[in-house]
Amino acid sequence: MAEELRRSLGVFDAVVIGLGSMVGAGIFVALGPAAGAAGSGLLLGLALAAVVAYCNAMSSARLAALYPASGGTYVYGRERLGEFWGYLAGWAFVVGKTASCAAMALTVGAYAWPAQAHAVAVAAVVALTAVNYRGVQKSAWLTRAIVSVVLAVLAAVVVVSLGSGAADFGRLDVGADASAVGVLQAAGLLFFAFAGYARIATLGEEVRDPARTIPRAVPLALGIALLVYVCVAVSVLSVLGVADVGRATAPLADAVRAAGAPWMAPVVQVGAAVAALGSLLALILGVSRTTLAMARDGHLPGALAAVHPRFQVPHRAELAVGAVVAVAAATADVRGAIGFSSFGVLVYYTIANASAWTLSSRSRVVASTGLVGCLVLAFALPLSSMIAGTAVLAVGAAVYGVRGR
Repeated sequence: MAEELRRSLGVFDAVVIGLGSMVGAGIFVALGPAAGAAGSGLLLGLALAAVVAYCNAMSSARLAALYPASGGTYVYGRERLGEFWGYLAGWAFVVGKTASCAAMALTVGAYAWPAQAHAVAVAAVVALTAVNYRGVQKSAWLTRAIVSVVLAVLAAVVVVSLGSGAADFGRLDVGADASAVGVLQAAGLLFFAFAGYARIATLGEEVRDPARTIPRAVPLALGIALLVYVCVAVSVLSVLGVADVGRATAPLADAVRAAGAPWMAPVVQVGAAVAALGSLLALILGVSRTTLAMARDGHLPGALAAVHPRFQVPHRAELAVGAVVAVAAATADVRGAIGFSSFGVLVYYTIANASAWTLSSRSRVVASTGLVGCLVLAFALPLSSMIAGTAVLAVGAAVYGVRGR
């Protein structure tokens, strides 16, 4: 029997880790592309993304309460659908999210010190890997501080925007010229801002009383994130209007400038860097736990299944993930080359919903809604993302087949 991790996270810590994953750098930059895709249907896209995320969250929570082990959907797919489907979910998550880790590290560097973005990215990866190595409770404490800073910055953006004379709710004009395709594409872009709740399920082996804690923490984290996103989206749209938001590369900074508070723009920039740190911290946690679970089953080198005798964390898996991410962040700009990660995450949740569908008849309405929603959003992504994502999954399936023979 493999060594187990220490159960030290309560409901509050689990909610904070989920928020640290969701309320990340995405909210600072995702509104622009989403508005460009959906036009006046931006809020409709946000609502659709929230519905799909809710279904995924409830499916993940039910499964995590039943299988409170590290690995998330890798474990659920293996136990409910068969080894191959669990492996495919794990492969999509580890490969896709490792690239996301490197991209998020470079985002930290781009905000904190653009001229030395690669060096800052590597330093951030090393520092956060060291925090994770010392125990999940240390990670939870750091995440509390990060979430506090990010929420304070976002609250300031909302107050400054809505409290200014530039705010006009007539600019929201919800759905006036929206197309179904545009709303779906916006939902696909905004969906990933909600995806952090999976981190709570992935850390199932480190949560106290998981049968009660996880079903409480997941919807709480998701609900708080949705409330924050709606407030931010409404405030920014009311100041800039959907056309200007669609053209903006930093819509929150543009909103505070338009609201007559240019001094807030550097504060927003600091908030974005801190938010990216929070996302990176949670990503490294999630990837290392899924790596641990796959190593336990022999799909990755068995040495990665080791648990530190003192800190009770998957220290070798954490170091391996940190090393790969640091090398990628130091040598390449992967921010524009991870379209497959978006496709892979939706496949990951499709398998989670399919797993939840097998639990009981009362789980099937939510699970089937989440499953169909994930597939629709996956195939609404740009063609390049679908091709790259399919290629990554095909490589994973080929590796599984070769190992099987």
